[in-house]
Amino acid sequence: MKPIRLMSGFLTVGFWTLASRILGVVREIILLNYIGPGPVMDAFVAAFRLPNMFRRFFAEGAFNSAFVPMFSKRLEADDDPMGFCREALSGLAFILLILCALALVFMPALVWATASGFAGSERFDLTVEFGRVVFPYIFFISLAALLSGVLNAAGHFAAAAAAPVLLNIGVIAAMMGAAFLDGPIATALVWAVPFTGAAQLWLVWRAADKAGLRVRPQRPRWTPQMKNLVIVAVPAALAGGVMQINLLVGQQVASHFDKAVGWLYAADRLYQLPLGVVGIAVGIVLLPDLSRRLQAGDDAGGREALSRAAEISLALTIPAAVALVVIPLPLVSVLFERGATGASDAAAMATAVAVYGLGLPAFVMQKVLQPLFFARGDTKSPFRYAMLSVIVNAGVAFGLSPFIGWIACAWATTIAGWGMVGLLILGSRDFGAVARFDARYHKRIWRIIAAALIMGGLLYGAQHILAPALSMSGMRYIALIALIAVGIAGYFAVAHMIGALRLSDVKGAMRRRKG
Repeated sequence: MKPIRLMSGFLTVGFWTLASRILGVVREIILLNYIGPGPVMDAFVAAFRLPNMFRRFFAEGAFNSAFVPMFSKRLEADDDPMGFCREALSGLAFILLILCALALVFMPALVWATASGFAGSERFDLTVEFGRVVFPYIFFISLAALLSGVLNAAGHFAAAAAAPVLLNIGVIAAMMGAAFLDGPIATALVWAVPFTGAAQLWLVWRAADKAGLRVRPQRPRWTPQMKNLVIVAVPAALAGGVMQINLLVGQQVASHFDKAVGWLYAADRLYQLPLGVVGIAVGIVLLPDLSRRLQAGDDAGGREALSRAAEISLALTIPAAVALVVIPLPLVSVLFERGATGASDAAAMATAVAVYGLGLPAFVMQKVLQPLFFARGDTKSPFRYAMLSVIVNAGVAFGLSPFIGWIACAWATTIAGWGMVGLLILGSRDFGAVARFDARYHKRIWRIIAAALIMGGLLYGAQHILAPALSMSGMRYIALIALIAVGIAGYFAVAHMIGALRLSDVKGAMRRRKG
């Protein structure tokens, strides 16, 4: 096993995830410009969320949380890891083929179960039509996720992290091409999804071959190790997909309000930008690293890895959360308010962005804390916590929606996210010192919060100074870049001065090798 650099792996995944998230925002800018909030966008969002939901269960949830630790331990012990991988790939492909066939037949029932507010309207028929086109995406992307887990466990992060970029590139190209040819943009949009899924699978398959991790399908077999994988993977899949379940609960409520599904989706894309860069990157890199350390009995190294992952995650996430709360309207109006998207749509999206921003640190900390359980093979505890989180989310969303309307969905997601973090912290107390953040983390977290709050004050003042330029069509992009630059420069300057985050620490972390 080659030595793996935890921080350099984080930066590799973070870079490609940042590229994917930025292109995702560009995708939404084009989507909102050409289609805008309304029946067609609501239908696409609801249809696209179906394969994404199952992807979290069958791919990222199960195989990044259950398969990766089991594969990592076999790789560390040289216990036929590739044989185990071939069995897992074949079994997953077989299940996915059955799932796709059932979904295509029962798509109307799936749409009703996830967006009953569409029933009896144009949105329902459109969602069924779109859903049957995009659902096969789950087959390609789930197999790609398994191969990505293999690459990550072996310390090859680049191709797996770069693969999602292809989805956004393909979808953007399809919409732009349809607009240029004066064709049906919605049709091009939905058909681009399964084709880009196949491209992602091809990319990671080739990368695995080049890395010497040759994986080929075989006849599915029910073996003791597959039985063990399923026992571990089912609760892990449900626990890892809790955010997707909560989004579906929100969609169910939002489907009863005009345009609300599209508003929440656009807001979700903005807060997913920092969440993807920090939370997902740390989770992908931290899980295999923790698994190997625990397998080797290196509790001190595990604690160090966990503490540094939490520290760097919050040092980047808390200021992002403050920015989303302080300047949501400039962000949304400059990025999304054009074409078919008006000022009232931008105001609604900005409200959701601010509420999601309050929960951003919680969503990231879930990614940091869950590997503590998954690396030990404990997927039942996160599953129980996830189910409690879903209950809280549903209770808040359905309970508050009669009083505050569709924004109850965003509040429910944020409140449930913090509840999940509290349960993970309480549940990890029995893991000993490896689950406790070290003195350096406790020393710096308050300084990080202080630096972020000072940055928030700077952003609030700069927002008012730049307000005229932010509303000018020719200047608003430059004004937004200037506003963001003020926030970034102000935060890092203050953070460095008060000892919250130092460049030397990041360099030192990148030099430390994991044996």
